[in-house]
Amino acid sequence: MELLDIFVKDDDVLLVINADPDALASAMALKRLLRYKVKSVVIGYPNEIRRLSNVAMVDLLKIPAKRLHTLSLKDYSKKVMLDSQPLHLPVFETIEFDAVIDHHPVTNGWQAAYMDLRPDYGAVASMMVEYLRAADMKPSVALSTALFYAIKVDTNNFEKKANLADAISFRYLFNRANLNLVRKIELSELRKSELNYFRTALTEMKISNNRLYVHVGRVFNPDILVIIADFFNHVQKVSWVFVSGIHGERLVVIFRCDGYKKNAGKLAEKIFAEVGSAGGHREAARAEVPLKHLDKQDQEFGTKVLMRLTRRHL
Repeated sequence: MELLDIFVKDDDVLLVINADPDALASAMALKRLLRYKVKSVVIGYPNEIRRLSNVAMVDLLKIPAKRLHTLSLKDYSKKVMLDSQPLHLPVFETIEFDAVIDHHPVTNGWQAAYMDLRPDYGAVASMMVEYLRAADMKPSVALSTALFYAIKVDTNNFEKKANLADAISFRYLFNRANLNLVRKIELSELRKSELNYFRTALTEMKISNNRLYVHVGRVFNPDILVIIADFFNHVQKVSWVFVSGIHGERLVVIFRCDGYKKNAGKLAEKIFAEVGSAGGHREAARAEVPLKHLDKQDQEFGTKVLMRLTRRHL
């Protein structure tokens, strides 16, 4: 089945994403593909966009996206998920999707009429470039910039897992994207108030057997945990990085490794899948666990608890 075959002219389509650069760019691309095929297309996301670079991306590229809780699902005849799968977040589990397009490792327990799952790809944005080219549609400067930036981010400038298709899509976008806008987005990274989390991380971190562990405590925005984990992932002779924090009533744990004979996604699932949501790629993964699901002795979470939980499975 071809993707466009599942849509008819009278469809109101909802594109559901967990907003990050790859998801936002991919949703923009699919909206472009469907522009003259359906009645309307709306992009909806559940998470608050707080990371400065993501805020800058939405603002500079004028990406039209709405918070999922402000939308009524019954108003949409077709629903598509991009850069995620229905079991990745509890809020997605109640939605019946007509199509799912993703590059994360495949999960079970859900179905859709159309599925395009390519875990060997570095970014869904690369897949969407292929869709656009197959439809003989040239992306605008704004869309090219979004897709170009998304591939840069999700492949970490091709330092993380990617394949030839990612490189071909990236090269195709190179002369179409506005590289000045890309740089403006990239430079929007940290708020001054978030530097305090780095102070805590540098004070609390523990390194053992080439593994770096740190629990940052309560965070206003869980994206800071990703930034800290990526920062520590550059430390020499550190092969694993585990950074955790508490956001609302959930424990968030970020995993980083070199991916060589290691698999962060599988480790995250092994440790936390039974008590929360967990998964990711070989080099990078994430887990989110309701605090009430933690064992009683782990309720007062700290760096030592993080070390104990992860060491048990390494």
